[in-house]
Amino acid sequence: MKDGLYWAEKLRRKEISFQELLHLFEEKARKQNSLLNAFVTVMDQEALTEYQQQEEVLTRPFAGLPIPLKMLGQEKKGWLSTSGSKLLMAHRASSDSYYTNKLLANGLIPFAQTNTPEFGFKNITDAKMYGPARNPWNLDYYSGGSSGGAASAVAAGIVPIAGASDGGGSIRIPASFSGLIGLKPTRGVMPVGPSGWRGWQGAAIDFALTVSMRDTEKLFYGMRDISSAAPYQAPASAWQHHKAAQKEQLKIAVIIDSPIDSTVSPEAASAVEKAHDFLLKQGHQVEIINYPVDGKELIASYYLMNGAETAAMFSGIEQGLRRPVEKNDMELMTWGIYQYGKKIPASHYIRALNFWDDAAFKMEQLFTEYDLLLTPTAATTAPKIDEDLQSDEIRDALEAAASLSENELHHVIDRMFERSLEITPYTQLANLTGQPAISLPTYLTQKGLPLGIQFTAARGREDLLLQIGRLFETEYGFKLPEYYQANK
Repeated sequence: MKDGLYWAEKLRRKEISFQELLHLFEEKARKQNSLLNAFVTVMDQEALTEYQQQEEVLTRPFAGLPIPLKMLGQEKKGWLSTSGSKLLMAHRASSDSYYTNKLLANGLIPFAQTNTPEFGFKNITDAKMYGPARNPWNLDYYSGGSSGGAASAVAAGIVPIAGASDGGGSIRIPASFSGLIGLKPTRGVMPVGPSGWRGWQGAAIDFALTVSMRDTEKLFYGMRDISSAAPYQAPASAWQHHKAAQKEQLKIAVIIDSPIDSTVSPEAASAVEKAHDFLLKQGHQVEIINYPVDGKELIASYYLMNGAETAAMFSGIEQGLRRPVEKNDMELMTWGIYQYGKKIPASHYIRALNFWDDAAFKMEQLFTEYDLLLTPTAATTAPKIDEDLQSDEIRDALEAAASLSENELHHVIDRMFERSLEITPYTQLANLTGQPAISLPTYLTQKGLPLGIQFTAARGREDLLLQIGRLFETEYGFKLPEYYQANK
């Protein structure tokens, strides 16, 4: 299959040059991007210059493979850094992010930037300044969010690996919607800095979208790196491969029901049920359990954090602009989250973070009994581009957000995200507790749309996620996009 390591080997053997491969990826992007809207910039000359400056690149794991960065936090000095917002449409990065530097150290050369919703707040990608990122499986559907442009690019076969990030499911959701592998690593195991050290209080983390377990594993172990100054540090177990600790028989907990008591589509349930039966046949122990935390309170704490962090973000933006931000500076959803955040007392914020800690403790207790937790990645397939996930009533309330109280805004934000959350209620838990989780592309619906299954492990146990991913890849079979099926 033409995954990242396939092309890396071609580069290493000099069967293709960097310029030729870059041109190939760019040509595919040019032909498809008018339909997909995956890329928002292409920086080919800058990529060529970067490649020429990298010494011994062919000795590195990915040997010069071109990769797109997400237009949200994955910064390259001098490149646009808009976060999908018109407020920052002319903003350029003053330095490389440590994540980008680590990509380069692994032989990956940034050459473009991908579409993202404004400030990454959504599970779809529809920034007003860029437009919707469409799903290569069916252009009438979203590819997901907030790493939607990255998912479109990989699922279309334009690139085999794309930079992505995950603050509530933004790697795993587009992986599920687009038939890809989406790993969210353990909190504190990926590079952060030299700004944005806390990343939504550790909930947000950078990694990538991929199409093979060997790419996922090579990239994960190559990217693991953390500064001693980083406020969140992964447990010591995260720095081990755990080869000796891997088990032939795993004990796996299973949850299908939604943590917020919303509807789960029969096909999402079927994806997990089929995986359940497969695991039993493979000799693993599998048990149905109840959701280990209060799912509704978890989501309320997530929204509260989001509001408070957004208020702090705009305080910094205002300092840079030297003026207050206004409603017409941003999309209406962002305005509502911002107004909510400005009215959250510090005591409420601390209480929310304490709930996260309690949830993390309960999850670590769960993983003393079980090796893995299996759930759907999403409760249904991707929504259609023309589907309205809000309502005029909610939009009217957001228009009036500045005049509402904290409690009123809490209810508005809850309603604003209600439909979106019903589609993707499973992914946020791992972000708030710090556990690693992976979405695997194992299922296609009757309409031919992908649905993923999600495995979660204890902090630092990516090795178990990689182990189970390899098992499903080799013995069960992934439902990958057409390009990769045709190029095995």
